[in-house]
Amino acid sequence: MPDYFLAACALVLVLEGLMPLLAPRIWRDAFRRLIELSDGQLRFVGLISIGIGAVLLMVFYA
Repeated sequence: MPDYFLAACALVLVLEGLMPLLAPRIWRDAFRRLIELSDGQLRFVGLISIGIGAVLLMVFYA
């Protein structure tokens, strides 16, 4: 189990590093727009991200 967790964390870092590496201007603009969102909107984005991630895990590992 710890091996899978560390591999998942490493994959998250790789995927999150792709956008600033490949398109820094777009990444900066997207980050700037995220900062301007209200707390409720950010929570909704987080909820949607968790939901999509959970569905993907169920599809690929069920």
